[in-house]
This record gives sequence, C-alpha cells and structure tokens, in this order.
Amino acid sequence: MNCASRGFLLAALALPAFAQAPYQPTSGQEGKDVPWVPTQQIMVDTMLDMARVAPGDYVIDLGSGDGRLVIAAAKRGARALGIEYDPDLVELSRRNAEKDGVAGSAAFLKADLFETDFSKASVITLFLMPELNLLLRPKILALKPGTRIVSNSFDMGEWQEDERIERLPDPRCNVSYCTGLLWIVPAQVAGVYPLPQGELALKQQFQMLSGTLRSEGKTYALQGKVRGEEFTFSAGGREYRGRVNGKVLELR
Repeated sequence: MNCASRGFLLAALALPAFAQAPYQPTSGQEGKDVPWVPTQQIMVDTMLDMARVAPGDYVIDLGSGDGRLVIAAAKRGARALGIEYDPDLVELSRRNAEKDGVAGSAAFLKADLFETDFSKASVITLFLMPELNLLLRPKILALKPGTRIVSNSFDMGEWQEDERIERLPDPRCNVSYCTGLLWIVPAQVAGVYPLPQGELALKQQFQMLSGTLRSEGKTYALQGKVRGEEFTFSAGGREYRGRVNGKVLELR
C-alpha cells in the first residue's frame, strides 16, 4: 500500500468518529419560534425560587432548550417535563438528564408548545418572546387557579406580574435576560354575590378587582386582588379576605 492509499484509508476510518461527535448547540441559533439562548444558571435558580418549586410540583418548561431548567427542577425533587421542537436539543437534554442522575424525573418531549397540553402543571416556566407570551396567555389563564408562571425577562402585556426580581448588575448575569417575572393564575371571581348584610359586586381584569360592596344600606367602592383561589379587597375603610371554593365565594 503506497502512502497516498494509506492516507485515504486513515481519513476514511476517522470520518465516523468525527460524524458521531456530541451535538453542541450555539447561543442564538435559529429555532422554530425563537432563537435558542441559554438561561444563565443564576436565572434558573431565581425562576425556580420565585415559583417555590418543591417535591410534589410538576414543572413544565415551554421551549426547554438543552434541558437545564427541567434538570434543575428535578434536582429539587419535582417532576419536570421539557417541551422542545428541536430534536437535537431534545436528545441533548435527555443525555444531560441521564448524566446528572435525574432521568427518572426529568422528561423531554419533541413537540410544538402551542399544540401541547400543559394543563396538569403546577409550575410553567418560559423564556420566549413577548409576542409568543401573548399568544399563550389565554391558554395560561385557563389553567387551574394557583398555577405559578415564571418567565425570564419577557412579560405578558397588560397582565401585570405578581412579583419581579431584577438580577442586574449581578456579575453572574450578562447585560440582558436577568429579570424574573412571576404570575399566579387567578380564579375567575367576577360576578354579583348576595351577602347576609348586603351585596358584593366584583369586576375583574386578570388578578385585579374592582366593584362595590353594599352593606347596611351603604355602598362602598372596592379595590382588590386575586392570587390563585384567595382574594383580598378593601372597602369602606376595612380589609376583607375570601376564597373561591368551586363556584362558591367565601368571604371572611
């Protein structure tokens, strides 16, 4: 065998090893709906802290990328599922979960997040874009009251967040994508409710309440807020608390 033939044979033998090199995504690479940009570890921890993720939770990450948030949730004892359209990222996520020892509680699904049922989640996490958040908002608002929604940096339009944490200028963050936003899905409580002492009329826009309380022949304007199934409002110089129990409103 001459030198040229030997060189060709060595190159042919080396090709399969090169072709099987582990897939490594690049920040900013094209995706179906948004480019893939990894969530920094400080924001992974911040988002899970804001949602108070604990054992017993079921976390679904919409657009899960390389799986880092799902894996971190599983390490806290939660069941977690990542929804990701890119099959290479799905396979990478599964390998990462296996490597970190949480493959039993961290699963990944190759799917379109707009066509996926995530109604069983107790926590939804996302790092998308404002326009995508708005498209998802009706579906999110229809989730069980009390479901926690956490977004990295991008809001939900007029649906104001219940909590916001800015991590800048923490040196562990880059110049952007370091804001955590939390929403608690509110129960729908708008309506008119008879009370022993009068009547409660509630109007609702997302988690914010307005309306009137009629009591002992007087009518008071009210302002309040819904947080999951719990609500509070002030009227006539008093603070009121209540809870929605199915279709029944309990005022305390």
